Amino acid sequence: MSKQTLEKFYLAFQSLDANKMAECYHSEAVFNDPAFQNLNSEEVKAMWAMLIQRSEGKLEITFDSVIGDDDMAQCIWEAKYEFSKTGNPVHNIIHASMEFKDGLIIRHTDKFDFWRWSKMALGTPGKLLGWSPVLKNKVRKMARASLDKYMSEN
Repeated sequence: MSKQTLEKFYLAFQSLDANKMAECYHSEAVFNDPAFQNLNSEEVKAMWAMLIQRSEGKLEITFDSVIGDDDMAQCIWEAKYEFSKTGNPVHNIIHASMEFKDGLIIRHTDKFDFWRWSKMALGTPGKLLGWSPVLKNKVRKMARASLDKYMSEN
């Protein structure tokens, strides 16, 4: 069951369908990645909708290496897009891990190389400071502020 939910989620992501992605989350879901921390179910649904909207249809998603059972599933997914703040092209490689409750995602953790991402997304500042907790915390604060603004407007 969990592999089907994961596949449904990423197929919806490939189609840029935030509503179908949202259907995959449990009401008690928690999401974490290097930029967005401890998002609840409503916040993670809004995050995906925001990221899809900002991509203006220029987001390419692929996924493979899906493994899992009824309780947990993992995959590797890739995103190609232009970072909205800089216009820089990004090709991010993400390792996703999901835990399930009642066939829905209850815990979703995405891991990626933040320094690699920051070099692409932020250019020179990312190359120079992408390894530092200072830049990571600044990106987290900006991501949180963007999400809060998006949620208040939608």
